[in-house]
Amino acid sequence: MSTTIPNYVPGHNLLAGKSVLITAAAGAGIGFAAAQKSVEEGARALVISDVHEGRLAQAVETLQAINPECTVSGKLCNVTVEDDVQALIQHAEDATGGVDVLINNAGLGGTKLLVDMTDEEWDRVLDITLTGTMRMTRAMMRVMQTRGAGVIVNNASVLGWRAQKEQCHYAAAKAGVMALTRCAAMEAAEFGVRINAVSPSIALHAFLKKTTPPELLEKLAEKEAFGRAAEVWEVANVMMFLASDYSSYMTGEIVSVSSQHP
Repeated sequence: MSTTIPNYVPGHNLLAGKSVLITAAAGAGIGFAAAQKSVEEGARALVISDVHEGRLAQAVETLQAINPECTVSGKLCNVTVEDDVQALIQHAEDATGGVDVLINNAGLGGTKLLVDMTDEEWDRVLDITLTGTMRMTRAMMRVMQTRGAGVIVNNASVLGWRAQKEQCHYAAAKAGVMALTRCAAMEAAEFGVRINAVSPSIALHAFLKKTTPPELLEKLAEKEAFGRAAEVWEVANVMMFLASDYSSYMTGEIVSVSSQHP
């Protein structure tokens, strides 16, 4: 078993000429990795959102420096608030001249036994992870369907398939994202809009380390075929494929980014 992390894959202009909007993309998680990949893959414009103003501003500055030819901007957005969602979509449309790709990355996890879970804890995870994805997808579909083109990529999780203790709220939310992806894709297809999702197993980043016991992270990583967690950019690579024209015949699909079968 090899636990060696592969070399970072450089951009191949998969998104040349396209504009991208990504939620929850500040920081060091999958969202920021997808944002970095977008500018490296030749996107002409990128808009990222987050709920942390300082972190968002820093992310915009970092991303702009990677590819000065890509216009990068940020917008505060809480996906649990419909007015925020509408304001983000309008900002992105104005800033890019029309969003070609939406990547729904916003989500919230946690570790809690169901018998100890409060309604508030359940509702918060579902509202951000599932309903937030629905709000963004609904708003963007309305715009993309009018144009007759567009791609939406959602971030699900293998916990939508697998059983794991203390993950009832998160697993239910991610299973919902999968179902939302499939059903929305059927509605969007007749308008030339594609909707797919990635389903990562375990991708290490700072926030996950804060919310998950280290011994559990180690145990989960050991179960993977490569004996390690994914790098966040490895998940982002698959997002780039789904966002690009290389996946033109795919819609309503959930692509597992994992080295272990569900």
